[in-house]
This record gives sequence, structure tokens and C-alpha cells, in this order.
Amino acid sequence: MKPIRVGFGYDVHPFAENRELWLGGIRIPYEKGLKGHSDADVLIHAICDALLGAANERDIGYHFPDTGAEFKNIDSKILLARTMDLIRSANYELGNIDLTVCAEKPKLNPFIPQMKTCLAQTMQVDKEDISIKATTSEKMGFVGREEGIAVFATALLFKHNLVI
Repeated sequence: MKPIRVGFGYDVHPFAENRELWLGGIRIPYEKGLKGHSDADVLIHAICDALLGAANERDIGYHFPDTGAEFKNIDSKILLARTMDLIRSANYELGNIDLTVCAEKPKLNPFIPQMKTCLAQTMQVDKEDISIKATTSEKMGFVGREEGIAVFATALLFKHNLVI
């Protein structure tokens, strides 16, 4: 067993009418939301996959399947808190997480500080351990055509009692 582990997460959701847009645990004012079984917070879903991958605990769909009625429209912050409980029960703690959100619209930079604060509270970590960057795909692909949002996440975990 290694004292330091890295995980990678990726998630994508298409835009949908008549849905609220939730990213990083906060509601973003926009004309469309994202389609999904839960609240479709694509950023939190990518975080969960990165954390679970680093801890060798499979993926978000394994732990919170989209076939489960208990997860229908669930607040993804609940899934993130449960994921943190799971990795902590395996004696891991977050070193840091690095996120890149790919979206043509809406512009997300004004919301990044609020997302960091919300995620830090949910994960019970320092907000300086969370990096969020927003970019576009320069009008290419499904993101460029404004069909949805993609998020890439990298997480570093370390054994809780390890001093580096």
C-alpha cells in the first residue's frame, strides 16, 4: 500500500431545459441546467470519481447508481460528503484537488470563489486545497456547440497519519 495516491475524474452532462444549473454545489444563474438523475452537478461528480479512483474504490456510478430511486434529484453535495466519509474510512485524507471546467457558457470565473467555499465546507478541507479553473473548448466539439459541460478532476490523497 502506497502512502500517496492520485486519482483522475471526468464527467460530462448535456444541457437541459427546465432544470437549474448546479456546479460546485452552488446554483449558477443560467437559462438551462444539466440533464441527470441527480442534480447533475458535473463538477462534484468529477471530484467524486477522482477521489474514489485515488482510493481504489471504483467510481461514482458504483456507489451511487443512477438506477437508485434514493439518488433521484439528490443534492450532489450529499454524494460528495459520503465519498469523503468513504475515503476517510479507508484512512485517506485529501492533499489537494485540481479541477478544470470546460464550458462555452455561462462564464464561470465570477462563481469560482463561492464554489471553492462550498466544496471546502462539504469536504471539510481548507479551500486552498481546491483549485478550480474554467475554460472553453474554442467552439469545438459538444462543449463548443454549447450542448453541455465537461469537467476534469485530479485528486491527491495521502494516508491520514503520514507526515510529508
